[in-house]
Amino acid sequence: MNKQDVNRSKPQASPSMKETRRQIKIFKSKDELSRFFADYLKISVSKIPPDSFYSIALSGGSTPKTVFEYLANNSVEQIPWEKVKIFWGDERCVPPENEESNFRMTKESLLDKLPVSPENIFRIKGEEEPLTEAKRYSELVSENVFALQEIPGFDLILLGLGEDGHTASIFPGHLHLFESENLFESTENPYSKQKRISATGKIINNAKTVMFLVTGKSKAEMVANIIEKKQGWEVLPASFVKPFQAEVFWLLDEDAGSELLKKAL
Repeated sequence: MNKQDVNRSKPQASPSMKETRRQIKIFKSKDELSRFFADYLKISVSKIPPDSFYSIALSGGSTPKTVFEYLANNSVEQIPWEKVKIFWGDERCVPPENEESNFRMTKESLLDKLPVSPENIFRIKGEEEPLTEAKRYSELVSENVFALQEIPGFDLILLGLGEDGHTASIFPGHLHLFESENLFESTENPYSKQKRISATGKIINNAKTVMFLVTGKSKAEMVANIIEKKQGWEVLPASFVKPFQAEVFWLLDEDAGSELLKKAL
């Protein structure tokens, strides 16, 4: 891959797929990455019939925050937000006003600036008992997201990538969460011991489209490890993201994609 291979044209909506297909796109800046995402979302939501809705599960982190701020500043009127139902792929077990809350970050950077009905915002209640909340949220998603093969299938789920290879709140050593029969589980950050609630592989891999949003030089080595299947890749949580009937986008800035770009030189 080299810079010339990066497709910077407007995206087309994802077709229904029987096997996972991966697209790797490297952008010069976070702004370009955000613009691609905004265009993708606009096209995808606009294709939803009037009596239906588009379900999206959001991620926390600095890169999604940048994307959300771009949407708030550029896509309030361009996207038919009344068709969008908003969920989360994971949450820290903190109250919604806590500065570590994924919900708070999204609310301040995006939701407060959008014409989205509160009835279409489904937050994970991080202030509740984790096991009970994971069960409640699983039921909530089941009731509000159309099923694909009897499992709720988000139209789009956003994922980040940790420097240790974790995604959502599935950390190394917690790979059993990709085999769980539950949609959401209570889990724990092994470094801080903070309790979290995370989507499991059952629902992540049943999404119609998955997008990794990854920026920064500190992620470059891990991105290359997973995409190029370097030694040890097979035990990294992000390597287990293999949607059954979807496509996976890796949206990277040049820093995060720098190890991949070296191979193309």
